[in-house]
Amino acid sequence: MKITINGKEESMFGNPPEVGEQLPKFKLEDADGNKVKTADIIGRMTLLSTVPDIDTPVCSVETRKFNQEADKFPDVRFLTVSNNTVEQQKNWCAAQGVQNLQMLSDENLSLGYAMKLYLPNFGALARTIFIIDATGKIIYRQVVQEIHDEPDYADALDALEKVAQRIDD
Repeated sequence: MKITINGKEESMFGNPPEVGEQLPKFKLEDADGNKVKTADIIGRMTLLSTVPDIDTPVCSVETRKFNQEADKFPDVRFLTVSNNTVEQQKNWCAAQGVQNLQMLSDENLSLGYAMKLYLPNFGALARTIFIIDATGKIIYRQVVQEIHDEPDYADALDALEKVAQRIDD
């Protein structure tokens, strides 16, 4: 799959998983240095966003936006993954006051390769949003075509709202 970086086409490592597919196996690292595996994510509705570099303006805006929205969805886990180091993520979260979502490091690119979100020529993850149900099935996917563009928040949050309502009913 191709996306653009400043209008120049870049290839991803492959084709990201589609809606209806199961979340692949990967390992991430949390702020305390603990391993977080796919199995740890399954069991609760999750909005998973991937960003190329938390220390850049668009990634920062996106992560703060989802941090603000997390309060409206108490039964949903919000995760943001980048291939920044755990230390870089901790520093960013402390500076930004982010507490409602969990930052996870994919410094080893386990998720990047497993979900085919890695941009080898760029050296970072693509900008994506996935919503995963409690069984680990992907029920929403958004791959942002231009890496420097913000995602369509309204579309992702509307999809999450619809799914969250079904859980409450």
